[in-house]
This record gives sequence, structure tokens and C-alpha cells, in this order.
Amino acid sequence: MMPHTAPHGPARVLVIGTTGSGKSTLARQLAQILDGVYIELDALHWGPNWTEAEAGVFRARVEEAIAPPRWVVDGNYTAKLGYLVYEAADTVLWLDYSFVRVFSRLFVRTFRRRLRREELWNGNRESLRSHFFTRESLFLWAVQTHWMHRRTYPERFASPEFAHLSIVRLRSPRETQRYVAQLAG
Repeated sequence: MMPHTAPHGPARVLVIGTTGSGKSTLARQLAQILDGVYIELDALHWGPNWTEAEAGVFRARVEEAIAPPRWVVDGNYTAKLGYLVYEAADTVLWLDYSFVRVFSRLFVRTFRRRLRREELWNGNRESLRSHFFTRESLFLWAVQTHWMHRRTYPERFASPEFAHLSIVRLRSPRETQRYVAQLAG
């Protein structure tokens, strides 16, 4: 699924993948390279104390965020947004790394954030207890979604409604680095 790329690079990019795959890091980097707005769906979705935005509020925030002509969005919120971002995008970058790589990155990121007490969005911080001992665990979420994405994304992207998209399936950090270097070049 390697793409055709627009002559001057993509203008509206959606970065998807399993939690912990590096979506946010890549999206921030691409937004700078492509001179676009960086949009983190988690930041639009989560309010203080991990409260979820109501569906209509979340959708309105995303619609406003993707109004500019150049942007890079990271996130997988199709259950809440449907294909809103896909319809507006011209390129989808799918970080399809091995489960071991994603899980190890998630593990390192979680402990780093906890040790540094990093604030994520709206005053929220990750909790080791919630990641290891609750149903809201990102580790559990990664286990549940990794193989589901591998099964459903190719079917989704084969649909005519996604024909306008350039789909880039990146299977390793090295492939991702090459893609980024090509865009920056």
C-alpha cells in the first residue's frame, strides 16, 4: 500500500496506529516539515480529570481544528467521529509496527511520563494503577486493537469512499524515517 504522493507533499495528513506506536511524535514532526497545524485528537477529546467531551462537542472541536488548509492529525477516533477526518484528509499514514515494538514503546512511554509527572492534556496525567489494574488500561487497549487494526484497515482502505486518500503503511521505524526524510528532502 505504498502511495502516490502529491508533487509538493501531502497537505492534510491523518496518522493512525495502535496506542504507543508513535503517532503523536510523528505527527508533530510532520506538521513542522509540511508547515501545517498539529492536531492531537486526544487533546480535543479529554477534559480535566479524564472527562470525555460529549460527542457533539468533540465533533465540533475537530471540525474547527481541520478547517485550515494544512494540518496533521493523530488519532483513531472513528467510533466517535466516523470518517470525518478521513474525508477531509488527502493522506493516511498507518504506523503498523510489530506488537512487540508497540508494546515496548508503550511501556517505556508510560513509565517515563509517570516518572516525570508529565501533563498530557487539560491537567491530566497517566496513572500506573490505571494502566495495569483497570479496564481503561492502555496496555489492554493495545492488545485488543493491534490485530483488529491489521484486519480492518486494509478492508477499509480498499473501499471506494477512501479512493481519494494516499495510504502509506509504515511497518517499521526505519521505513517511517525514510518517508519523513523524503518529505523533508
